Amino acid sequence: MLSLFRRKSATVDDAATEVTPEETSTSARSRGYTPAKGRETPKRPTANRRVAAATKPLSKDEAKERRRRLRAEAAEEFRREGGPRDRGPERLLARNVVDSRRTVGTWFFGGALVVLIGSSAAMPPIVRLVSNLLWAALAVGVAIDSVLISRKIKKLVRERFPNTGQRLGSLYLYAIMRSITFRKMRAPAPRVNLGDPV
Repeated sequence: MLSLFRRKSATVDDAATEVTPEETSTSARSRGYTPAKGRETPKRPTANRRVAAATKPLSKDEAKERRRRLRAEAAEEFRREGGPRDRGPERLLARNVVDSRRTVGTWFFGGALVVLIGSSAAMPPIVRLVSNLLWAALAVGVAIDSVLISRKIKKLVRERFPNTGQRLGSLYLYAIMRSITFRKMRAPAPRVNLGDPV
């Protein structure tokens, strides 16, 4: 029974309680530590301190400016990187196919505006006829261009990504919609120049 309450040997006690000078200085410096006179006062830790600027409420104008800046940054990031539908190597390939060529679709909306103005009832019959012919030519041109783009994408995807899970119909539609958008308005921004090999 007495052996349970016996004191441990001195060597074990010394090893367990031996403290280095650095540990003494850090353990002695608790929250309320004040150094002796003539010594430099240690800096306070900034981890738990609240920064006054962060908690200061923004004025109405500052909040409006901050929201505008965040919207501009988000729009720029979207223009550069695109959204979730633009991700994947197959989508990048489809974008590069479209961006490396001139497409009839880029003139589609401009031509549609001319046709809309030219086909009004106030215009002479010859202008309306030319407008309708232009509309038909644009529609046929976009259809032919779309078929050519789709065929090239199909060929390249089968060569480079034989085990892809991406649906080809989805890729065709993605590329065609990009081909009828003005080059400067495309998002993500084109990474290849006109005429570059894909």
